Amino acid sequence: DQGSGSRSTALVSQGKIGAVIAAKPTERRLLLEEAAGIRGLHSRRHEAELRLKGAETNLDRLDDILVTLESQMNGLKKQARQATRYRNLSDLIRTAEATLFYLRWTTAEKDLDKYRVQLSEVEAEVNRLGVIVAEAGTEQAEAAADIPALRDAEAASGAALQRLVIARDGLDEEEKRIEAQAADTRHRIEETIADTTREQSLITDAEAAHTRLSEEHAAIVAAREGEEENRERAGSELAAAGEAVEAHETALSGLTQRVADTEARRGSLQRRLDDLTQRQTRLGGRLEELTAERARLEADAPEADALSDAEADLARTESAVGDAHEVLEAAETAQKTAEAEREALRGTLNEARDAATKLAAEREALSKLLDTGDPDMFPPLIDAVSVEPGFEIALGTALGDEIEAPIDEAADIHWRALPPLTDAPHLPAGATPLSQWVQAPAALARRLAQIGVVDTLAGADAMIARLRPGQRLVTRDGALVRWDGYTIAAGATTSAARRLEQRNRLRELEGQATGANQRLADADRAFEQARELVQQRTEAVQAARDGVRNTEKALADIREALSKIKERMAAHGSRLAAVGEQITTQESDLAEAGGQLEEARGELAALPDINGDRTQIETMREELSGLRTHLMECRARHDEIERMARERAQRLEAISRETQSWADRKQGSGSRLEELTARRTELEAVREELAAKPATLNERRQALLSEIEKAEQNRRDAADKLQTAETRLAEADKKLRTVEADMARARENRVRAEGSVEQALQTCHAIAERVDDRLECRPDQLFEISGLDPEKDLPDLEQTERKVERLQRERETMGPVNLRAEQEMRELEEQIETLNTEREDLIKAIDKLRRGISELNREGRQRLLQSFEEVNTHFQELFQKLFGGGQAHLELTEADDPLDAGLEIMASPPGKKMQNLTLLSGGEQALTALSLLFAVFLTNPSPICVLDEVDAPLDDANVDRFCAMLEHMSKQESTRFLVITHHRMTMARMDRLYGVTMSERGVSQLVSVDLQKAEQIRQTA
Repeated sequence: DQGSGSRSTALVSQGKIGAVIAAKPTERRLLLEEAAGIRGLHSRRHEAELRLKGAETNLDRLDDILVTLESQMNGLKKQARQATRYRNLSDLIRTAEATLFYLRWTTAEKDLDKYRVQLSEVEAEVNRLGVIVAEAGTEQAEAAADIPALRDAEAASGAALQRLVIARDGLDEEEKRIEAQAADTRHRIEETIADTTREQSLITDAEAAHTRLSEEHAAIVAAREGEEENRERAGSELAAAGEAVEAHETALSGLTQRVADTEARRGSLQRRLDDLTQRQTRLGGRLEELTAERARLEADAPEADALSDAEADLARTESAVGDAHEVLEAAETAQKTAEAEREALRGTLNEARDAATKLAAEREALSKLLDTGDPDMFPPLIDAVSVEPGFEIALGTALGDEIEAPIDEAADIHWRALPPLTDAPHLPAGATPLSQWVQAPAALARRLAQIGVVDTLAGADAMIARLRPGQRLVTRDGALVRWDGYTIAAGATTSAARRLEQRNRLRELEGQATGANQRLADADRAFEQARELVQQRTEAVQAARDGVRNTEKALADIREALSKIKERMAAHGSRLAAVGEQITTQESDLAEAGGQLEEARGELAALPDINGDRTQIETMREELSGLRTHLMECRARHDEIERMARERAQRLEAISRETQSWADRKQGSGSRLEELTARRTELEAVREELAAKPATLNERRQALLSEIEKAEQNRRDAADKLQTAETRLAEADKKLRTVEADMARARENRVRAEGSVEQALQTCHAIAERVDDRLECRPDQLFEISGLDPEKDLPDLEQTERKVERLQRERETMGPVNLRAEQEMRELEEQIETLNTEREDLIKAIDKLRRGISELNREGRQRLLQSFEEVNTHFQELFQKLFGGGQAHLELTEADDPLDAGLEIMASPPGKKMQNLTLLSGGEQALTALSLLFAVFLTNPSPICVLDEVDAPLDDANVDRFCAMLEHMSKQESTRFLVITHHRMTMARMDRLYGVTMSERGVSQLVSVDLQKAEQIRQTA
């Protein structure tokens, strides 16, 4: 892995050689990218491609959102039309529901009156049946009073009989118990006899066992005579044989160790002499090469002038970058200020738009509500009336529905313009004519002149006696008192009053809408100017960013050039210092190798002769074998004697335990025989006592049978009397139940009637609640809201219900209606405008990213092709050196674009045709892969190169070529090579060896050998 600038170490391993051989052509291209140092370009291009992909994804998402929002806009327009239709249907439904609720209310009141009459009739029937039930209850109580005494007498006789029967049953149980006890006694006597026989047998067995164990104990004691003497004699023989074997083994081990140490020392010294001789020769040659190289490096001069020029350019460019950043910061600050002003103006614009929209919506709704159709076809009088705010309710209450009539005399119902009355009566004192606050056509002059306005209804009640025919008094809150006594309480709003209020509100809205529209236009102009300013500031920020990017790119190029100059100068100085250090190290190592060589020769000459020791070792091994055989025989005799002694001692202990056990058993059996004899005597006495009890039990049974017969006769007499009294009570109960059933049915009818009344009341309450919930009025106001004619018959309930259902279905079929559709349309227009601005920004960003990616690709191709030519040249040279001839070259395949192409290796070793790398033998493939890796390394070298087992797949001839190439490269390049290997030829060609040895078991030691110094020592020796 060759470094590309910041890396300082290269690593070439056997695994990497195999990876190059087995890799695909596109994977081998990574070596060219590493040599060209375009990994950074790849990462930047990948980052730009990711950003481009994200921007394109965002653009697609914005397009989808815009399409969705436009579809939503069309839907909102349709919803606004539905909302208007929905409001018209709601007004029709309110009138129809008022009619329906009025019909239901009148029906419920009629049902309530009917159910109250039924409840009165049922309560009278309940009272009549209550008297009959009381009489039947008295008769039943008298019949039930005699029953308890008769039941007590019957129960007492039955209890006496039961006691006698229980006593008889107890005698039977006693007889059975005696028989069972006698049988159990006989069985226990038989068990006692069997236990006695068994205990006598145990005593006989214990006496026989005691005799047998005594005889065995005497025999074992006789056999143990002389046992200790035999054990001592066998132990002495075993100890003497063991000491002889141990002494012989110690002598043999010491002699063998001395011979092995001498032989190991001799071999080690001989190998050390050979290694030191080779090292001395190699160190001398290496010292000459380093001296020549130091002279060559001292003659070279580094490029100091180029370094000073590059540093001056760097200072100028850094100053330019700082200036560009200041310009960018100022532009960004101005942009943020403009955006903040734009957002503030956007809020003002939204508030002005909302206010204008609300006023327009309310004005449009009131205009539609006040629209009566064709204005030229009998317009109502109310459209020509103007009333000051606060007096709308008073005027509407005073005129009522008559104000809806037109003034056109061609209409069927109309107002006719008449001259003022000459003798019109004056209003009472304290009442002000309503005409002072109303501007109306001349047709209303007579009516308005006779309408007075007072402060409160109490004041009107005080003036009612002074009113003339046609005069009426009203208050501002809608209370009315007419000359004929007709009165309307305050708060009874009429449709005419509502219409007048709406007309006043419409005129007020028209004045407010003009100011709101002017404010909206001003806010719109200010917002447009702010948006243009933000656009200008954004373009200025973008231009400043481009300037910063260009100056930073120039700064990066200058820094890269300066870094390369410094690297070359540092590498030259480092190489010169390294060569001087190596010369010093080589001289020191050469002197050290000469001293070690002389020391090893002296130690080798001082080693003793070991042939006599080897003959003595063979003789001692034969003697040791005989001694070990005698030791084994002594150990076998000793073990046999010990085993027999342990067995006799263990048997004596067992005999003692068995003797004691049999003695304990004999003593226990004697005690149990005495207990069994006493138990048998007691059981015989119990059996004789039980045999005399059956006769006594028979006499008691005969006496109980006579008493039981008398008790049964007494119980039958008491039962007959009780049955007669219970029959009389049952007849009284039956009569009472019949009367109570009639009473229960009457009460059920009363409960049913009460339920009907309650149900009717609940129906009335439910209708009142629904009226309050649906129409927000009282049931007595339904007739006025419904607009029914009191002189005509009421409409049919079912037809009214169908009409309400039809109107509700018509409203429900409209589906969900968005009453905020117009406001949502305005919000959606703003959102679409914002998204369109973001879309334009994304399109510009995508175009810039594509241009940047193209520039990165162009630079990457240029650098990759340049590196390819250089690596191919080095590869051809190294291939011929490693193979001693032949031809090889690299090819770009699989794509026209070098950034996507693969790297194919074509090779022709001496005597073979040109072919692909995979068709060569294993060693040829390894050498060819090494040529490619070192060609890449020569294109982009590092101060240190680590080679890990790269010579493992090579034979000796190829290893020699590999080492020759490595020596050549180390002389021409400023690179140190560290080789990890187990091959003897590779180690022999190195300047210095580092390894680990184990001079003692478990102790590792690091060893360093300078082969050049050792070779010099050998040559001078």
